[in-house]
Amino acid sequence: MSQSITKKTIGVLISGRGSNMLSLIEACKQPDFPAKIAIVISNRPRAPGLAIAREQGLRSLAIDHKAYPDRESFEAEMTKALEEAGVELVCNAGFMRILTESFVDRWRDRMLNIHPSLLPSFKGLHTHQKVLDAGCRLTGCTVHFVSADMDAGPIIAQAAVAVHHDDDADALAARVLAAEHRLYPLALKLVASGQVIVRDEKVAFGPDMANNDAPALFSPPETQ
Repeated sequence: MSQSITKKTIGVLISGRGSNMLSLIEACKQPDFPAKIAIVISNRPRAPGLAIAREQGLRSLAIDHKAYPDRESFEAEMTKALEEAGVELVCNAGFMRILTESFVDRWRDRMLNIHPSLLPSFKGLHTHQKVLDAGCRLTGCTVHFVSADMDAGPIIAQAAVAVHHDDDADALAARVLAAEHRLYPLALKLVASGQVIVRDEKVAFGPDMANNDAPALFSPPETQ
């Protein structure tokens, strides 16, 4: 008889199409995945991701930030919805709002975010154009715990993506997004299963985590 797995209850915050949200939904469908999504919240009532969540049978909720006089009252409504859903971990998946320090503290070391660069480099918006302008040969994506500073906080996992010589921002963004869809479920699995903890503002891995001996990614590739 298979042993049942304890699943952490997840709330997902989105602002747009929810492609990273969908990657988390698909991962949570697996019987051995240690998380389940209880609610999807968007600050934009017309966000396409809300319809996707409903199609997947998930509770979806629009909390329009424009309907509140300040960030604190908007976030209070989000907190209420998350708590009523029994949420233990929050995943920001394209949530385009800067959060107050009090909200971050409420979910400290329990709120994840994904950013389309190898942090701490290239924080903020227009990431892929910044990478191209800087002449980088490698870029990628990062999943991290959220801190009060934008695109900061202890790093959980990263994936590297090669920059091609003929890339424009859109082509590069598409390849990085494909990596995001693989990285975010991995990072959530590590956190939900208790394999990572935060110690001294850095992520520490549990004893069951093997050393990462994957080969290095070279760009351009090594010649044979």
